[in-house]
Amino acid sequence: MHKLLPHPLLTPTLAAIWLLLVNSLSPGQIVLGLFLGWAIPFFTLRFWPDPVRIARPGVLARFLAVVLYDIVVANLVVARLILGPPARLRPAFIEYPLRLRTDLAISLLANTISLTPGTVSARLSSDRRHLLVHALDVEDAEAAIAAIRDRYETPLLEVFEA
Repeated sequence: MHKLLPHPLLTPTLAAIWLLLVNSLSPGQIVLGLFLGWAIPFFTLRFWPDPVRIARPGVLARFLAVVLYDIVVANLVVARLILGPPARLRPAFIEYPLRLRTDLAISLLANTISLTPGTVSARLSSDRRHLLVHALDVEDAEAAIAAIRDRYETPLLEVFEA
């Protein structure tokens, strides 16, 4: 079964993303979405060095809900900052100490940070122990590190490295 459907959770996720992108639930788009959801993992299987193991799917679902909530809230905050006086901005680079060790988990953390408006992951250190993050508005670097750790990294540790 694994050879025919290498990533069973990724297939419906990619199909759902396809349907959201095309903004259609027509039968042809559903079939195409399912085909792409199967074909992409199937043909990229050799590029995945380790099999993906999700230790706690409930934590993953909660993580996704937190990320979606944070994206909505951050959009509003960034809009308020951009429309306000430029002197209110406090941009900063933060060196985030990583507890994650697997490629997939580090990549998901870096992408989550970049998906959230107002922050972007800029560089992974050569020893893979620190992630350089640029934030548009930082009052307290330690508080920003704690927020990333609590909201994003800890759930990823539970899901992918437990």
